[in-house]
Amino acid sequence: MNVIEIHSLTKTYGKSRGITDISFHVEEGEIFGFIGPNGAGKSTTIRTLLSLIRPTSGSATIFGKDCIESAPEIAKEVGYLPSEVFYYDNMKVKDLLKYSASFYKKDCTKRIKELAEILNLDLSKKIDDLSLGNKKKVGIIQGLLHEPKLIILDEPTSGLDPLMQQKFFELLQAENEKGATILFSSHILSEVQRLCDRVAIIKEGKIVQVEKISTLKENNHKKFKMEIKSDIDASYFDLDGVTNLEMIDHHVSFLFRGDINTIMKKIADIEITNLWIDEPDLEEIFMHYYEKEA
Repeated sequence: MNVIEIHSLTKTYGKSRGITDISFHVEEGEIFGFIGPNGAGKSTTIRTLLSLIRPTSGSATIFGKDCIESAPEIAKEVGYLPSEVFYYDNMKVKDLLKYSASFYKKDCTKRIKELAEILNLDLSKKIDDLSLGNKKKVGIIQGLLHEPKLIILDEPTSGLDPLMQQKFFELLQAENEKGATILFSSHILSEVQRLCDRVAIIKEGKIVQVEKISTLKENNHKKFKMEIKSDIDASYFDLDGVTNLEMIDHHVSFLFRGDINTIMKKIADIEITNLWIDEPDLEEIFMHYYEKEA
């Protein structure tokens, strides 16, 4: 079953670009990555999905229910962390979380304490006295205190130090193991690579690719680096499947996709002093998709 289904979702702001014809689905129990640079349309898609803003056209469902018509009903089972969190400064953390918990028909006291302990957050402090990272922790607890079936996170790690990021990822994996579905938006590739099963890549308001992380990293790309004895013309590597070619002094590097025998035969005709063949990291593959699209 698909927990989220988005069909041709479009949101325009007058002449400004929002999102155009966005379509993808998130399956039950998966951690789905939504990735693209800042300003690509991730937050607009999420806000439209949560019925915080209305789409210009297209539709979306969560748990099979229409996102606009059933918004109040859907909200009971969704935990949402926006990219920026704002609070009443004078409130104490525990009062704010108690207030948040009052929207759900369940006692969340134990859960709040549990989460505060994991994230090392002092519940007795005033919101005003918290650092940016600690305010983010309040947002995380707010999103998880009612043990939602679907967790939607928009750039969740900004403001968290590396140690806390690690704890946060462990917390998400634990929630996922308990059955929660997660939509995780980020512009940081390593986060998505580490957590997600599948990923949708968005650029300038449009989906460029929806793919399994494992497929993105499969053997369809190899990263070649070599040291050559004498200078060679760049046109020598003018082959199908060669991208990101860089030649500096006697060092050559490129990505190759295709039959590896073709490129090995080509290399065999050059005098080389050293050769490295690696799997490219997701960042390089990601840039490849962006350049291809451009």
